[in-house]
Order: sequence, then C-alpha cells, then structure tokens
Amino acid sequence: MNIIIWILVGALAGWIASMIMKTDAQMGALANIIVGVIGALLGGWLLGLFGVQVADGELSIPSILSAILGAVVLIGILKLVRGGTRTV
Repeated sequence: MNIIIWILVGALAGWIASMIMKTDAQMGALANIIVGVIGALLGGWLLGLFGVQVADGELSIPSILSAILGAVVLIGILKLVRGGTRTV
C-alpha cells in the first residue's frame, strides 16, 4: 500500500511543483510522478537538516508539503543545469 501512496503523493507534488515553476506544459504525468517522488525524498532530507521531522510513508499535509518543496527545488536545479529552457 505504501508504494501507491508514494505514487499518489509524487503525482500531486510533481504536478503542483511544475505549476509553481511554470513547467507544467513541458512535463507529462510520468515526469510529474518521478519529480514528485524524488522531490519527496529531497524535501524530507532538506527538512531533516533543519531538524524538522516529517512522517515517512504517511499521507499527511506535512508530507505533501515537504514533497512539493523538494520537487520545486529539484525542478529549479534542473532548470539551472539545462539553462532554464527545458525541464525533465
């Protein structure tokens, strides 16, 4: 059941992050899921550096927000690496 939650949260976080970063037209559903799942890991790690503990593997508002944060950071890094013209 956890893998389904990861996919759902990843899809939601990736989609919201792509809307925030204005890359939604360039990304498909699979890219949103991948960015969201990697973003969830990145967001959890980043928040952990600041002493913020987010529940792992649970469907909650803090876990979704940390996934969105991580996905926005990931898209920003990808935009920098690729010159800002394309993402994922």
